[in-house]
Amino acid sequence: MTPDREDRPPADASDEIAALRARVAHLESAGPARPRHRLRSFFAGLLIVLVAILTPLSAVATWASDVVGDTDRYVATMAPLASDPDVQAAVTDRVTNAVMEHIDLKTLLSDVAPEDRPKLEKALGRLSGPLTSGLSGFVHNTVQKFVSSDAFETLWTGLNRRVHTAVDKALTGSGGGAVKLTNDAVTIDLAPVIEEAKQRLVDRGLKVASKIPEVHTDFTVMTSDSIGKIKKGFRLLQLLGVWLPVITLILAACAVLLAVRRRRALVAAGIAVAVGAAILGIGLWIFRAIYLDGLPAEVSQPAAGAVYDALVRYLRTTVRMVITVGVVVALAAWLTGDGRAATRVKAMWRGGIGAVRDAAGLTGGAVGAWVHRAKTWLNWTVVAVSVVIMLVWDRPTGVVIVWIALCALIALAVVEFLDDDGSPHVTATPAG
Repeated sequence: MTPDREDRPPADASDEIAALRARVAHLESAGPARPRHRLRSFFAGLLIVLVAILTPLSAVATWASDVVGDTDRYVATMAPLASDPDVQAAVTDRVTNAVMEHIDLKTLLSDVAPEDRPKLEKALGRLSGPLTSGLSGFVHNTVQKFVSSDAFETLWTGLNRRVHTAVDKALTGSGGGAVKLTNDAVTIDLAPVIEEAKQRLVDRGLKVASKIPEVHTDFTVMTSDSIGKIKKGFRLLQLLGVWLPVITLILAACAVLLAVRRRRALVAAGIAVAVGAAILGIGLWIFRAIYLDGLPAEVSQPAAGAVYDALVRYLRTTVRMVITVGVVVALAAWLTGDGRAATRVKAMWRGGIGAVRDAAGLTGGAVGAWVHRAKTWLNWTVVAVSVVIMLVWDRPTGVVIVWIALCALIALAVVEFLDDDGSPHVTATPAG
């Protein structure tokens, strides 16, 4: 007895079941993944971890070579501190104390010539307290006016140019025997500032200031004792310079090429670079607190913090830039994949731009047909140009990277908008 025709499965269902069985049989016969693929994946992952470790070291190496090892860049980095209120206050207090230590109040008035006494009394004014307090305030005010002037900025730049060798020695241990570190500290001798302050005090009627001998007092830039443990490693990073970032990029490229799933490896490499840079940023923040806590009591904490922030400003900018680049690369690699979420995002991108083009009633014509044929090359050209701009940009910041990425996104949108394969657009009409 034969079954009814209605009980038989449809032909397409039978074909689908047969194809499914063939697929299962193929997967079962394939067996476990080949050891060669596992080995490739292991070494690719190992290289990505190494890239994450080398990323912060590369940033420090570049900073050590460009800022610490270059006198002009170091001076340019430290120059803005002449206008910093905390540094100005610390220098003013230091110079005022040095001047007051060499003024003998007992012989001050007796040493003043009779014709100069009215001018001195007018300069000092009516003292609301002891003579010492009034005179100290007079000196402090005179020094503060000079420290706030353009002349001090010029003098500050010259002083930092002289002290750069000591900074290099404190951080790296390099430098000749003529370089001296006072009490394991890098200091700026404020003697030229004191000389200028003495002259201004004389001009304001305090003639006794001209009898003050040459005074040397120090303004601490950094203490080498706090960073002595990292000298050797820091010196090695300085010698590596720009080569360590190049090595890191080569290792990242090798990891992607070695991986079985290269797109996924590229995403992982981008995230590894961003994470490594973020760890460096956190380390700079932690080391700042440790460094300031270890300073001697006589060193101004706000001024020392301002100096530290100036020294690592370029390094912090590099951290933000590298994090941005890592995130952009990882996001771009993910979006070009065939995952469910990435495919949905790309469909929304193409559908949105296509809807705008259709709503405007525009057709690409010959240009649209050419763009459709060359679309892949055009997209890669946009990416290549963006990468070149980032490479040739002098010290790009995170904001610069974001703007470059946005401009590249706009260019890709224009390519998508002009893409027209010439197929007719079907417009649905309501029935009835």
